[in-house]
Amino acid sequence: MPPVTPPRDDDGGAALELLVHGVGGTTPQEMLDDPRTVRITGDETAAVYRRSEDAEDAGTDRSGEPGADRPPGRPVPEAYVWCNLTSGNGSRALWLLLLPFMVANLAHWMQPTTRGLTKTVRTYGVLVRLLALSLTVLLIAAACEVALDLTAWQCAGSSRCSGDKSWLGFLSTAQDGWWAQPGRRLAVAAVVPAALTGLLWYLSNRTWSAYESQRPLPAGAEPDPDEPTARPALGMPGFWYGRRLVARLRAAHTAAGFLTVAAALATAAARHDRRASGPFLEAAGRLLELALLAGAVLVVWVVCRRGRSESRLDVKLDRAVTTLLPGSALALLALTVLYAAWSRPGWVSDGRLPGDRTFGIIVLAQGGLVVALAAVALTMYRRVPDARTAMRGLGGPATAMLACALGGVMSGGVAQRVADWLDGAGTPGEPGATIAGPPVLLTWQASAIPPLLVVLLALGAFLAVRTWRARRAMAGDIEAEYPDAEPDLVRTRRIARIRAMAALTDRAPAILGVTSAATLLLGAAALLGAWVTGKVPGRAAAGGPDFVASAAQAAQALGSWLIGFGFILFVTWGRRAYRDAAARRTIGILWDVGTFWPRAAHPFAPPCYAERAVPDLTWRMASWTDHTGGRLVISGHSQGSVLAAAAVWQLPPRTRRRVALLTYGSPLERLYGRWFPAFFGTACLEALSHEVHCWRNLWRRTDPIGGPVRVKGGGQGPDVDRDALKDPLAYGRTREQPLPAPVLGHSDYQADPAFGRERTALLDRLPPCAVPRQRPDTPLGQGSSGRSSG
Repeated sequence: MPPVTPPRDDDGGAALELLVHGVGGTTPQEMLDDPRTVRITGDETAAVYRRSEDAEDAGTDRSGEPGADRPPGRPVPEAYVWCNLTSGNGSRALWLLLLPFMVANLAHWMQPTTRGLTKTVRTYGVLVRLLALSLTVLLIAAACEVALDLTAWQCAGSSRCSGDKSWLGFLSTAQDGWWAQPGRRLAVAAVVPAALTGLLWYLSNRTWSAYESQRPLPAGAEPDPDEPTARPALGMPGFWYGRRLVARLRAAHTAAGFLTVAAALATAAARHDRRASGPFLEAAGRLLELALLAGAVLVVWVVCRRGRSESRLDVKLDRAVTTLLPGSALALLALTVLYAAWSRPGWVSDGRLPGDRTFGIIVLAQGGLVVALAAVALTMYRRVPDARTAMRGLGGPATAMLACALGGVMSGGVAQRVADWLDGAGTPGEPGATIAGPPVLLTWQASAIPPLLVVLLALGAFLAVRTWRARRAMAGDIEAEYPDAEPDLVRTRRIARIRAMAALTDRAPAILGVTSAATLLLGAAALLGAWVTGKVPGRAAAGGPDFVASAAQAAQALGSWLIGFGFILFVTWGRRAYRDAAARRTIGILWDVGTFWPRAAHPFAPPCYAERAVPDLTWRMASWTDHTGGRLVISGHSQGSVLAAAAVWQLPPRTRRRVALLTYGSPLERLYGRWFPAFFGTACLEALSHEVHCWRNLWRRTDPIGGPVRVKGGGQGPDVDRDALKDPLAYGRTREQPLPAPVLGHSDYQADPAFGRERTALLDRLPPCAVPRQRPDTPLGQGSSGRSSG
């Protein structure tokens, strides 16, 4: 093999630019501006690419650099493409059904900045994990409502409903067959929610093997004397390796799903046995209920017992929990199926199963957890207040409330649509209907949607007026930025409108706060109305004033339609994404933002792509600098800047001193710093600026996502933030720009001449080329050290 010759820039040192794209993904050809690219390392899911001409001169191992036709002073570019981690094959469309789980997982990472509040931090984590567990129970309970209550209990128990449904023939009471008894019908229908639980376990286990099992870069054997004693959380050795916790949570949530199905079966059969059966079945029912209660307590204990371990690489697995807990729950479900299928000749299905009580308990528990989470978050925020933190530390509880609302819409929507479909031309629960319909509480929750939309429309109108006023106030400042151009009112208004719309991102805390508060209040009113009246809103208001009754009936009808439409929209969008790559890429953008964080609260959430991407970037930077001793600029756009910063935090100190960070269109402070202050807050970003050798951030006022990082340079160099880039580059037509220059907003930062100048300045600030290691066969970073955070 010929010797590898590192490239030489104009100062005689090896130089590399590692490009990381943002949300939505791209191709290596677009990133490298060359149709001929070669994969240097990686696979079809995520890989590093170079131009063919750069790779051909690099030698067989492709870790060196070319230098023949490269312009002087320009580093060799490499592109890290990670978009297939979130928007690859058609199965990603199924992740839409996991949206409430993803939102609940985000709430875990939104905790305020803390110092010395270890017990409070653990309490916050426990509350979020319990709320996430309630979402799993809610989803499986909704499946039980559809399969057991609406289909097997109500429709199959009514000859009018099941008469025209051949697929229900063997369960129908009109056939009077062996399966016609209510307990046996319920036992058959239990296959549906049990299979859904198994599917969630399978998806989580498959992604767990592919994502959480990626080993990060090992820490060095010898501690660096210059390394800070207290590392930022994202710099901990085990932060991007949550294999043990996800395995425990997956076992607990799977067991909770099986226990929920078993409880739905056992409760229905035991209620009949206490009234009409003999002592044997009554005793068996009570024993099963006690066993289910003990199983539920064990699941809650497993969820509360252990959180994340980040200060060290935790490679252990709790085999007793991950194997025995779901296995025992499945065995208990099998016993419950046998108990429910026992012959009960006199049992007749009538009315509804006790779904109102089940859903009421879930909603009440979720509301209590959200309120408790808000109290803990406020305690944490008051200890270390930060004016830049969104919603004064209440972002996590508000997001948790949003997750509960999404879960309610999905569960209520599927129940309403299935009930309407089963009842045919009638309206479930109304005179002449063939079935009683879904629980009253779900109808009350659907009726709360129209008032919520009124609140959101009023908020939208307020923000529209504020945006219009801000646009008018910007006109003078915009024209002052282009003193040599002829003022153009239309051009000025267009630029001002784009800037004003981009500033709406900073209003997101108000939008989320109002939405979550209104949802909490309306949800509490719905729960109270369902429990007090026991009737749907239209009937409950029938004896009151006419306008109240009319409003209640309108809200009930419109809410039922909206919640059903929301469910259909989910299904339609998922079906389209399964078939259409473009739609799947759009969904991938949503996952790019929502699945950056590890699955610390909900194991059934879509997997964290950063647990693959961050180790990829860290290994590539460490291996290249270790082999060549050269200088490296990691260049991240949008979400890629977040991945770049997280990867730099994971580098050993010797490598970090040879790396420069260039971010553009970056949400590091504007979004992540405000919403995730404990991990990207002001103190964390300032620490990053001191640990990396040099850092520069580019931003525009027209960018709705990126913004300044607000970190001062101190005595080490200039401030991290450059002055806002002009956008557009030219106000009107010039000799250099004969056609109108576009407003770029969040895209094409590399087209600005300032980009090349800032990249060159970063390379100039890096230390000269070091001597490469003489033993390239030595594994990187022997050993690992650290303590578990419990």
